[in-house]
Amino acid sequence: MPTEPQARRTWLVTGAAGFIGSHLVERLLTLGQRVVAVDNFATGKRENVDAVRSSVEAEKASQLVFFEQDIRDREGLVELVKQHAPDVILHQAALGSVPRSIADPLTSHQVNVDGFVNMLEAARAAGVRRFVYASSSSVYGDLETSPKVEGVIGNCLSPYAATKRTNEIYAQVYGRTYGMEAIGLRYFNVFGVRQDPNGPYAAVIPRWLAAMKRGEASTIFGDGSTSRDFCFVANVVQANLLAASVAAGNSVVNSVVNIACGATTSLLELHEMLRSEVARQKGVDVGTIPAPIMEPFRNGDIKHSLADISRAHEALGYHPSHTVREGVEELVRAELRS
Repeated sequence: MPTEPQARRTWLVTGAAGFIGSHLVERLLTLGQRVVAVDNFATGKRENVDAVRSSVEAEKASQLVFFEQDIRDREGLVELVKQHAPDVILHQAALGSVPRSIADPLTSHQVNVDGFVNMLEAARAAGVRRFVYASSSSVYGDLETSPKVEGVIGNCLSPYAATKRTNEIYAQVYGRTYGMEAIGLRYFNVFGVRQDPNGPYAAVIPRWLAAMKRGEASTIFGDGSTSRDFCFVANVVQANLLAASVAAGNSVVNSVVNIACGATTSLLELHEMLRSEVARQKGVDVGTIPAPIMEPFRNGDIKHSLADISRAHEALGYHPSHTVREGVEELVRAELRS
């Protein structure tokens, strides 16, 4: 099964100035594809778009067309998609973060649900059939069984999780009702270069790495035994290209699939992995990097999360290119150069 597009197509990527979206755009341009990129810069950064343009050959960079567009603007979105007639939509735009959604559930709903349905409608109006979108492991909620298998979920523990589960339902309805080929990718704790370390809703890896670079202590919420299936961003890029390319009759069409490494890492293990790698690459003793500070467990967080990725293997041909440790090594190397 091909992991990369075999001919030039037009791809529309939402959230293109964000962490995952910018990596998708970069990979597509490298492969000689035409990319229509959309972002409203609510959380995405202009410097990510600039970094992508400068990272590829000028001729390939010229295939990128960028629009500052809010997915909550249905009319503008419908017109944009009709005008550019993409072959595939990779929908990454969303307001992430469980704590953010608990603090402001309404905005999370407006962006993640209303914006999502606007994208589905824009795709339908333009006749775009293949619609690959970012879902989340948060939909497994309070399910205690491990590893997580796509067909069994628990009760959502946050408004963010509820928005992602609602996306999955709408996507499947649009598939049954309008013939759309929607594929949801349930991401498990993605990390990598360009992930924002700043602000109250920053993810744990970029936040810790930034603290270590400053010589400051990192914060762990809980006793450190909380575990996640951390997934390097290159794995997610691979999964999106595979999902965009599978045949219409594939079992993942109008369904969801876990995208992760299929391995669990506790927060204490992760912190030590990062700490050791920073020390190694800086050529200093690991003891010079402060130990973590422990804080109370946060409301809405899931205690343990591990993915069963056998369906992604079998249906998509997905094989993670990076383990957690390999991803950490690549990330630290890039961050220490910057």
